[in-house]
Amino acid sequence: MWEHVGDPVSVPNVVGMPFHLADALAASRGVTLANPDPDGPPIGAIAWRRAAYITSQQPAAGGIVSRHSSVTVEIVDHGGADDMAVQGQPDAPPADAAHVHLERAKLIQLSPEGQRT
Repeated sequence: MWEHVGDPVSVPNVVGMPFHLADALAASRGVTLANPDPDGPPIGAIAWRRAAYITSQQPAAGGIVSRHSSVTVEIVDHGGADDMAVQGQPDAPPADAAHVHLERAKLIQLSPEGQRT
C-alpha cells in the first residue's frame, strides 16, 4: 500500500487567480497544480503563454494534504468564463448569521407634490 510521507500542508485557495500567480502560491505552500485529466498534458503546458484563470480546484481550499501533493485545477482563458460563474460558497453560514432579522419593506405613497399621504 502506498502512503504519503510528506509533512501536512494546507491547500491554498487559487480559484479566480491568474494561473501564473496561482502556480507560484501553490509552490510556496508546498503543493503542485495539476491537470484533472491524468492522461493529458501537464497543466503548466496548457496554461503556458496564455492569460488563463483558475475556475475550480480539488481538494478545496483549507484541506490538509501531504507536501508535494497535487491540486487539480480547471482553467479558462481570460474572458472565457461564464459571466454568471461564482466562486464556491462556504459550507457553513457566517457566525453572525443568527443575528440577521429580515423586515418587510415599508412602502411610502407620495402625493404629486412629494408629500406623504
